[in-house]
Amino acid sequence: MPDPYVMAVDDTYYLYSTEDGSNRFPYATSQDLVSWEYQGSAMPKPPAWTDRNYWAPEVTETSAGYVMYYTARSREIKRPSGDGAQCVGVAVADSPEGPFVDESEEPLVCQPDLGGTIDASVVRDVDDSLWLIYKNDGNCCSIKTRFYMRQMAEDGLTFAGEEIEVEGVVNDKPWEGRVVEAPTIYHLDGTYYLFYSANDYAGVPYAVGYATSTELTGPYVDAEENPILASVPQVGPFGPGHQTLIEDPDGDLWMVYHAWERTFSEREVWIDEVVFEGGKPVVQGPDVEPQAVP
Repeated sequence: MPDPYVMAVDDTYYLYSTEDGSNRFPYATSQDLVSWEYQGSAMPKPPAWTDRNYWAPEVTETSAGYVMYYTARSREIKRPSGDGAQCVGVAVADSPEGPFVDESEEPLVCQPDLGGTIDASVVRDVDDSLWLIYKNDGNCCSIKTRFYMRQMAEDGLTFAGEEIEVEGVVNDKPWEGRVVEAPTIYHLDGTYYLFYSANDYAGVPYAVGYATSTELTGPYVDAEENPILASVPQVGPFGPGHQTLIEDPDGDLWMVYHAWERTFSEREVWIDEVVFEGGKPVVQGPDVEPQAVP
């Protein structure tokens, strides 16, 4: 299940992922973050503005219900290469199981001149305001990739502020391979940690790094030790990335991500603990050995 996103509702964890060829946004449930039961599609009905490439869903709860932000290819909006742009839509459900429904005739946000928009991630700030961070899909069309952020209305369905370009992460590091994507923001002790994936998602160099800021909207400073999660040479897993973070009932922090198995035939879901040492996050993985259950 590529591009995993995990949320907890009561005593159940929900994992949503990119389409699997049979289902739009397949999801699974678990009681312990280890044993998962596949449930099927969280969005059985396709939105009007798109009909393919359903990627990278994230879900949060607002006054509107359970709100899903997702990436899909527009029927009408074109990117510089001439084909349909990937854009971000929003869908709503009464339950985390769905069905999520997007009744809009157009996406929530799209940046066609910058290649499109993908990988939206929802952020609840310390003042309880809701924000969306996403990236332009510039790597489709030889355009620089950047992160952008915008405050949402309380229900999470519309924007309540202007778009802000996030300063500091500018895909200029060799390990990033000219692509930064999959942003995830975590706040701890007055510091915002912007985790992100970089490089070619289909290859060994794909990895996870982070940047820090004292303000949600930046500017951010790249960590010198990046990447902090990378392939295990010869053994695997390979190309770990598109991370998300989840706290267990004991307050321990876990990173859930996908990685390729040895034959590169599919991306599997992995989970490793994240600890902070001197204010720096350390991912305890990829760990191919048995480890304690969260």
